[in-house]
Amino acid sequence: MYKSNKKWHTHAFVVFFLESDSFNIAFVSSKKVGNAVQRNRARRVLRAIILEKENQLRTGKYVLVAKNNIFERKHKVLKNDFNYVMKKLNLFK
Repeated sequence: MYKSNKKWHTHAFVVFFLESDSFNIAFVSSKKVGNAVQRNRARRVLRAIILEKENQLRTGKYVLVAKNNIFERKHKVLKNDFNYVMKKLNLFK
């Protein structure tokens, strides 16, 4: 999956995409992000962002990996980053 044909890095997260017939989403945060509470919060932030646009995305397997500076960016900036990535990777329907 990590060697997939589409991936994009932002300041706060990385998006990996693999074309598939099913729609799957995975959220990952390593210990570099922080303790368990911070890792869970990072995954919740990413989940909230992608679930707003879930109906507009192409089918496939998505993996969103949180980076350690995800909390330095505001929610609105993260949403803009996500929209930019999806447009650049041509993942909107």
